[in-house]
Amino acid sequence: MALEQSLSGFPVATLAIDVFWSFRSPWSYLATPRLRSWQETYDLQVVFRPVYPIAIRTPEFFLQMNPLWPSYFQRDLARVAEFLQLPLTWPDPDPVSQYRGEDGRPRTSESQPHIHRLTRLGVVAEEQGRGIEFADEVSRLIWQGTRNWHEGDHLAQASDRAGLDLKVLDAVVKTDTERLEASIEQNQHDHEAAGHWGVPTCAFRGEPFFGQDRLDVLLWRLQQEGLERRQAD
Repeated sequence: MALEQSLSGFPVATLAIDVFWSFRSPWSYLATPRLRSWQETYDLQVVFRPVYPIAIRTPEFFLQMNPLWPSYFQRDLARVAEFLQLPLTWPDPDPVSQYRGEDGRPRTSESQPHIHRLTRLGVVAEEQGRGIEFADEVSRLIWQGTRNWHEGDHLAQASDRAGLDLKVLDAVVKTDTERLEASIEQNQHDHEAAGHWGVPTCAFRGEPFFGQDRLDVLLWRLQQEGLERRQAD
């Protein structure tokens, strides 16, 4: 008897995790190759739940942060990327438009030409069963130094590598905006309900695992609960 297939093409998995994730988060980018690999390697469904970045959800965050935070953030980010052997360059353009106030702290601009489209595309990609693949390909595009990643056919090629058609995704984004925004809002509600506010946060059976540095702990927990490798065809 043939196994039921998920939209991703894999047999329906025994275990599943929710991944709350942002296109503006370098930490999300650094976590995604491992999450994608897990879904390919293990009997596991990775449910991609894109949320808006903190600069959109909580823009006052940058006005309240400790003055030491930016320098440590940059140092730690570069160090972790080197450790993981993943290229990392701050995006050009930034998925979230910000400017510096007179106090030198970043403020979120009212006009946001990129982050809403990206996040809505992520919701549609998950609906089509290729969410984590889309997240991986697009975040590599954004964070690995592709200038003007939003122009030309960059996003179309990334979508194609994820097994998706950007024209089809964009058509849904344009016609179903309200529904997709409701999905994003639900993701953000469920994100907080899972027990954290930062990204990436993975949730498994009511337990949150925040940060790319907790993926090994999450894998350990999944293996405790019976996670097994996929059977070869």
